[in-house]
Amino acid sequence: MRRFLLLAVLSVACPLMAHAEVEKVTITSQTVVADGHAFGASGPYEKLVGRIDFSLNPSDPHNKAIVDLEYAPRDRDGLVHFSSDLIVLRPVDPSKGNGVLFFEVANRGRMGLLGQFNGGRGGNDPIALADFGDGLLMRDGYTLVSVGWEIDVPRPLLRIDAPKAILPATAANATAIAEIMVNARTNESFLIDDPAGRPPVIYPPMNAVNPADTLVVRDRFWDTGTLIPRERWRFVMDSSNLPKIQLDGGFEPGRYYRVTYHPTGALVAGAGFAAIRDAASAFRYRSDLPVHGKSTYVFGTSQTGRFLRQFLYDGFNSDEHDRRTFDAVWAHIAGASRGSFNVRFATPVPGAVHAATMFPFTDNEETDVDGTRAGLQSRYRADQRPKVFYTNTPVEYWGEGRAAALTHTTLDGTRDVALPDNVRSYLLAGTQHAPAPFPPRPLPPAAGAGQASNLRSGGQQWANPAPHIHVMKALLRDLHDWVEQGTAPPPSRYPRLADGTLVAARQVKFPQLTGVSDPRTISGPARILAGKVLPLPYLVPQVDADGIDLGGIRDPEVAVPLATTTGWNFRAEAIGNPGDIYQLLGSYIPFATTKARREAARDPRPSIEERYRSADDYLQRVREAATNLIRDRLMLQEDLEGVLARAREHWTFALGSAAPSTGAGR
Repeated sequence: MRRFLLLAVLSVACPLMAHAEVEKVTITSQTVVADGHAFGASGPYEKLVGRIDFSLNPSDPHNKAIVDLEYAPRDRDGLVHFSSDLIVLRPVDPSKGNGVLFFEVANRGRMGLLGQFNGGRGGNDPIALADFGDGLLMRDGYTLVSVGWEIDVPRPLLRIDAPKAILPATAANATAIAEIMVNARTNESFLIDDPAGRPPVIYPPMNAVNPADTLVVRDRFWDTGTLIPRERWRFVMDSSNLPKIQLDGGFEPGRYYRVTYHPTGALVAGAGFAAIRDAASAFRYRSDLPVHGKSTYVFGTSQTGRFLRQFLYDGFNSDEHDRRTFDAVWAHIAGASRGSFNVRFATPVPGAVHAATMFPFTDNEETDVDGTRAGLQSRYRADQRPKVFYTNTPVEYWGEGRAAALTHTTLDGTRDVALPDNVRSYLLAGTQHAPAPFPPRPLPPAAGAGQASNLRSGGQQWANPAPHIHVMKALLRDLHDWVEQGTAPPPSRYPRLADGTLVAARQVKFPQLTGVSDPRTISGPARILAGKVLPLPYLVPQVDADGIDLGGIRDPEVAVPLATTTGWNFRAEAIGNPGDIYQLLGSYIPFATTKARREAARDPRPSIEERYRSADDYLQRVREAATNLIRDRLMLQEDLEGVLARAREHWTFALGSAAPSTGAGR
């Protein structure tokens, strides 16, 4: 039931304020979704699609953090103009909503809130009822808002048309860095950091044969590596004018290639921060726009969780009138990282990992080795600070560029630090960056991987399907109660040095399992400081005898296990470099079904028959674990039956012939 509102477009498309941060909002379509299904008291929902036009004053102190804004062309009014895509999901009758504008910083141009909290199919064009899953966000009355911020995603994905930067001659030596990794040998590659389908770097080289450009190859991310002779590689442009590299002899699968080159076509990528800030401020504080609410939350996941940490650090939670932009900021699976979002020749999606590990790491002020003092929230007055949630998985502790422990330890990794009163942090124990399909099953080959290489999705073990959603849904209710009613959320749950649940990676007591590589060999995080690689403390969650994280929140599937689930997984030999981890992937390592099979495999973990008397015993323990989470406001009562249904399916899978074979045996 789609209709185009020509009158509405005309009424809001004219300039609203002479020097407004948001100059106009154009709604091009308005559609009732889910066939008019009523989501509880909120009623039916509708989808608005359109554009937002912005203007920025480069001289305004609130915009000084935007890199290269001073080099953007100005119109006659002396302001820099640009525009972004806009998608809104809201109650057809806004008065029936909860008044909260729930912004999502779209990851790679894709909306994900409906999948993250509703368990729906989601996507950028949610129309059918199935797209909305169980309807939690709608039943709770949120208005969902997505504003384009990213410069390097193609349409129809959500993006920003950022201003160009006309750089001075003094910037002629500016460089960009991109990381390339492939899963199968190839002679040519876009400038991307892995084969996960991320958009490539968009900046063409200033000179395709510049001898000052370099290509280095290494086996571990922080290795010094080997310089590849310039005559062996060259830039070429594809049909869309995106740069590629041709390498004589080809790129070897699983190895890290870093290209450092002199690009052209600079954009003011940091305008994406202003787009999020100014849209939220305008929709909250003004009443003359087609979207309005009384409070604002923002959520980002993975790349966009890092975006939000940068957003906080760069001061964007204060708008141009010194008002608080967001009441609540939720950075999910970002670790301690930020990223290449607001630098010259920014590469938001395929940004180099070393750009992500940047001081400071904590919200409170800390002191760097050179004496610099800073914190993510140290720029704000008390009334400008939001309520902040950080949720991470063990991947963000084990991964080479995320260093999640540094969000709650000293910079030298020797002591725990207290979180500010407005911050909560939670570890989703025993999960991976984004849950794998359930139950575990063979997956299609990853982009660039050969057919034989990927029965385990690129990893040596099956990918980890342990869910996030049950805890995330409850935490959203907790966050809302914190903002709206002042009800404190559950205490932070993350591993700590003081109680031994956080340890140096080499001290992890992971059991020795046949066919499973030793996580103590994984390389730790580092950063670039004064041109040198400086190792960072490598602190990870300690594990129990099964190899499952001790600290944090355990979903019932993790608390009552049928397998060891981890936040790391080594690369399959078929896709190269099996001594390194497959980034962002966890492991599902099933228990033996019987004691005899366990002993034959020399598996120290008790078998399923040794753990549980029967299926009913297993399900009762799952129920108890879920009930405990419900009591602690870490799971919703409405999700209990779904958890039990999944547990029944998991039991059948774990004992059936469909279960994967591992070194542990069946």
